[in-house]
Amino acid sequence: MKIRLLAGLLALGLATACGGATVESAPSATPAEGSASASAPTGTVKIAINPWVGYEASANVVAYLLKNELGYTVELPEIKEQLAWEGFETGDVDVIIENWGHPDLKKQFIEEKKTAVEAGSTGNKGVIGWYIPKWMADEHPDITDWKNLNKYADLFKTSESGGKGQLLFGDPSYVSNEAALIKNLKLNFKIVTGGSEAALIKGAQQAQAQKKPLLFYFWDPHWLFSKTELVRVKLPEWTEGCDADPKKVACDYPEMDLDKIVSTRFAQSGGKAYELVKNFSWTNEDQNAVADDMTNGGMTGEEAAKKWVEANPAKWQAWIPQ
Repeated sequence: MKIRLLAGLLALGLATACGGATVESAPSATPAEGSASASAPTGTVKIAINPWVGYEASANVVAYLLKNELGYTVELPEIKEQLAWEGFETGDVDVIIENWGHPDLKKQFIEEKKTAVEAGSTGNKGVIGWYIPKWMADEHPDITDWKNLNKYADLFKTSESGGKGQLLFGDPSYVSNEAALIKNLKLNFKIVTGGSEAALIKGAQQAQAQKKPLLFYFWDPHWLFSKTELVRVKLPEWTEGCDADPKKVACDYPEMDLDKIVSTRFAQSGGKAYELVKNFSWTNEDQNAVADDMTNGGMTGEEAAKKWVEANPAKWQAWIPQ
């Protein structure tokens, strides 16, 4: 791919701190082939990496373009979901590239502390839910209704679930409603934390291939749905405000228009880097393709991002500020 060369700008020799996005004078050295022009605006942008591969896919594509199209240095610190929001205040984070709702965090950091602002939709539609392997739904058609879960609780027992059915969860840092749902729906289940997204994926694949019962927390978009047949369990329908009090939640998750959150300082002083982040928008299919290459194709995040960028110039060129 021929990287667009930005030329004709003189280095200003100014350094402006803006929540981790520091604009520096452009280097005078001749850039390497495939890199941004030496006279392009440079600086450092810190994009938090939350622990799921779809997020990493989005972050790596944006990082690749920031580096190769606009000449920025990009840091990708691995930071848990809620801690990333706190990083807006400390300057450790400029960008959360994929936010799954969290009205409580928006109230705290956007409305009250005013350390963060919304930066528009990612284009991805997100759904969190409880899933089982398809063979279980085939054998027990009524198992997909939450009202019947207690009837089948014994099927889901494991050595870790203490005599109750197991609900397998992922990274303990995920912000979720599972404990409240089990309590308020009076389900005879116990949350067992697998510890990571990888543990959920492995569990789902084994459950389908080996016909092992499994009820687990998961989300879409995700490449796993194109590889493994899964069925979502219907929890009580989500209605506006049913999840307002985290302790009283007794409804399913809503479909979410995933969005981007940035630090207030980055929004005010991030220049073209902020504009690119704000313009970034793609589909679930785009994200899944990059995530699949990272997980199953043996590619690094940068390699997978490069592959997608080279294959989709018409999409990303619209994100680049003029």
